[in-house]
Amino acid sequence: MSALIGTLVGNPRPASRTLNAALALRAALRQVVPATGDGAVVDAAELAQDVFTPGSTSVKDALASLERSNVLVVASPTYKAAYTGLLKAVLDQAPGGWLRGRIAIPLQVAASDKHALAAELHLRPVLVELGAHVPGPAVFLNESVLADHEALVATLAQHLVDTGTAAVVTAALAGGTSG
Repeated sequence: MSALIGTLVGNPRPASRTLNAALALRAALRQVVPATGDGAVVDAAELAQDVFTPGSTSVKDALASLERSNVLVVASPTYKAAYTGLLKAVLDQAPGGWLRGRIAIPLQVAASDKHALAAELHLRPVLVELGAHVPGPAVFLNESVLADHEALVATLAQHLVDTGTAAVVTAALAGGTSG
């Protein structure tokens, strides 16, 4: 059976460059981690109007669709040197331990390299708090590299190999320690 790579994007703009970056990271993971396929994609922008609506189940349903994934790419643009409030509001609705037994790869996009540590300092800890195993360093992308999708996928695949993230994910999936 193939491991599934889910994608959660916390950009308040639908069909954003952050979504495209997350999908590029998912494609790169598929290239360097054997036996992986595509899981659910949740674009939080499509849930924004329901995030604080009492009785709405759309966020919980979206989170449930991601639970079928063994690996989860969680992406956000960088807002005020951290991830977006929309992503925070979505993750706040996840039950404790929601990511237990799963691998998460944090990804942040920013216009300036001065925000390169934001994913490591802010996004990684919330994913770990939710129970995820986060192998290797968080991924940061400067907006300037987003234009060429194929080149971005190749760069990200090489990054996953060079940082050892691909090997750790492959070993974890082979050992059955995720999902």
